[in-house]
Amino acid sequence: MKINKLITGIFCVVLTILCCQAGAQVRKKTALKKKAAAPAVISKPPFATAPEIEAGKTLISKSDCLACHKVEEKLVGPAYVAIAGKYPQDQASVAMLSQKIISGGSGTWGPVPMAPHPAVSADEANKMVKYILTLSAPNTTAPTNKSR
Repeated sequence: MKINKLITGIFCVVLTILCCQAGAQVRKKTALKKKAAAPAVISKPPFATAPEIEAGKTLISKSDCLACHKVEEKLVGPAYVAIAGKYPQDQASVAMLSQKIISGGSGTWGPVPMAPHPAVSADEANKMVKYILTLSAPNTTAPTNKSR
């Protein structure tokens, strides 16, 4: 009788060990399948390279753009940070805004039209726009009236 209990106990221990190992293998295979099935994260290319942004800044400083635009304040045309806040950093925005630089435009920022700049190449306009779209707006809280 003691032998039967001993054999039954050993059998239970062995069975438990085998079940645990089988369960671990199933969990490992399931984890591997989930890992393999997960889609690969594809990072999109950077919106603009540092040399393009720097070239855009230089092109703007050497052009007549600053006669109508400032970085943080509206002049005749909108501030560059306002433009950056309105349009997403993508190639569609670059193409559309570059075309506006070259051809001119009106109505988007009020009644004053933007003069065309046909001497600016598409590549130069793209770099200018990429620089503008990388600018971030300063603190946009409403100004306070400090009159006493």
